[in-house]
Amino acid sequence: MRNILLLVLLVCAALAGLALADPAHAGAQRYEPLSASVRTALAAAIEGDDEPPQPRFESVNQRVDWLAAMSSRLPRRWKPGFRQRIEFLDTVRYEAQRAGLDPHLVLGLIEVESYFRRYAISQAGARGYMQVMPFWAGVIGDGDPSKLFDMRANLRYGCTILRHYLDIERGDLFRALGRYNGSLGRPEYPNAVLRAWKRWEFSPAGPQRSSPAVAQAAGAPVASIR
Repeated sequence: MRNILLLVLLVCAALAGLALADPAHAGAQRYEPLSASVRTALAAAIEGDDEPPQPRFESVNQRVDWLAAMSSRLPRRWKPGFRQRIEFLDTVRYEAQRAGLDPHLVLGLIEVESYFRRYAISQAGARGYMQVMPFWAGVIGDGDPSKLFDMRANLRYGCTILRHYLDIERGDLFRALGRYNGSLGRPEYPNAVLRAWKRWEFSPAGPQRSSPAVAQAAGAPVASIR
């Protein structure tokens, strides 16, 4: 019995060590009292969809190009299956567009906040890709913070919250990012996200050069790939 207990403690310590070795670079969104109308609007904004996310693209070719470019920029150590990568990118783009945000800004924010780690937890307790604080689940959700580790739920919460802060700050992205990180008035975090945003910007150019695998995942006929 003592050996089993010792083994459990060692495993827990090892897992804790892994978490501390690569902490999320997140602050903490701060709870602010919301009016009933704002709370209702935010709650409505995070309500789930039954259908798979359908991000907007000008054409199938643009979708193929975009997915290929974005997938190639994901961290090398981020190694879910190929289709899971496509699903992640489609969901980021969909949730960003749904909230009226640039998808590349959201990708930059995720890079800075969690470095694309689904189960990242900051020292302040923020969770998931977009490092959403658990109190939001009670304020505008169903009260279950474990859902913040669900990919789509986390991205929806994060995009909705950033949109909320942008509205509060009348479109001032620098200040909205400061609010998102809980560091309003300090330049380090907004500047880091803005730099990352530039790295994720995408401009389609030249003939289609995506792989058949990407084309198939994006819904394009393989024969159309040049």
